[in-house]
Amino acid sequence: MRLVKKIIHGIAWRARRVIGRMHKCYTLKFRYPAIYQKESRKPVKEKAVFLERRGVQLSDNFELVYEELKKRGDIELVSCFIGEGRLGRWEQWKNNAAFIKEIATAKYVFINDSTTLVSCIEPRPETKIVQLWHACGAFKKFGYSTADKIFGGSRKELEQFPLHKNFSLVTVSSPEVIWAYAEAFHMEDKKENIVAAGISRTDVFFDKGKIQAAYEKVHQLVPQSCNKKIILYAPTFRGRVACAESPDKMNLVKMKKALGDEYVILNKHHPFVKQRPEISKEVQDFSIDVTDILTIEELLMVSDICISDYSSLIFEYSLFERPMLFFAYDLDEYFDWRGFYYDYSEMTPGPVCKTTEDIIDYIENLKTKFDRQKIVDFREKFMSSCDGKSTQRILEMVLGN
Repeated sequence: MRLVKKIIHGIAWRARRVIGRMHKCYTLKFRYPAIYQKESRKPVKEKAVFLERRGVQLSDNFELVYEELKKRGDIELVSCFIGEGRLGRWEQWKNNAAFIKEIATAKYVFINDSTTLVSCIEPRPETKIVQLWHACGAFKKFGYSTADKIFGGSRKELEQFPLHKNFSLVTVSSPEVIWAYAEAFHMEDKKENIVAAGISRTDVFFDKGKIQAAYEKVHQLVPQSCNKKIILYAPTFRGRVACAESPDKMNLVKMKKALGDEYVILNKHHPFVKQRPEISKEVQDFSIDVTDILTIEELLMVSDICISDYSSLIFEYSLFERPMLFFAYDLDEYFDWRGFYYDYSEMTPGPVCKTTEDIIDYIENLKTKFDRQKIVDFREKFMSSCDGKSTQRILEMVLGN
């Protein structure tokens, strides 16, 4: 009986996969292109469309661009939320179709992630599709760079259903990383469309008023941080997006014993992670999960030290020229899973730690071990185009004035 159930379950699983693939092929190869073609018979409007695949509100990648366009008052602004990971498939398909209709008459389309939706159409020449990628620099691989790796899809799949296509402009954080984005977006023959104009959301890191407000907010929401130095622990997720997990290998009891009189740890988990590691009662006054109450920008502004692993937030944090270290206990495994654009040990502007003891030793001896020049060199290499005026440059390029 068990064998029969197992066979039936296997057949049903394979059937669902076949049906899902057939529907994907139908929508991306026929339905969405047909909707676009029909709607694009209408005149192009002075309209800008923003696409959010997963979020329910505009993310920081869009916020400043949206607000600047809003100030102009002469461009219609439309935000489209697909709801991946939040809504059922039927609702997502309806949202996809609504997005296709909107961009068919839009002069400007802004995206910040991988998507098949702008890749499955032949955009009209009047429309500019702008990729404001959600990460700075070039750290772990993505897009076509992960083809045939464990993390990425097969090259055949990426070519049949491309995620990165039809970009009129891609903005990056420095000239140094253009080659990596050309590889990731399969734009080796269109490198001129990848421009080191800076990353819009980094403009907030040059706003003294926002930085002061961030300190006030943190001290209000996390009273334990008052009169203490702040360690930000912001690891990237492990596994695939649908079942993302956060690492929990740091020994917080040892950390508190060694550093608790001077520091607190604020934990910011990746938004893909749904089940976060629990913090034991004995260290809850020292290690606090602030994922839901503070933005990563606010935390980067106020943190005295940043502990990460393979997250691109280290590029933004380098703008402050403060100490950072890398808790990469699973480096070999992660390399096999996804890979990096640069040699990990050579590019990281701080120590690579494999144990909690390594972390404690570095923090206790910051005065002698912290090398600020490494951060300065790292910032100049990977973030040279981020100077507080990125949004202005990007819009000048997009709008042509």
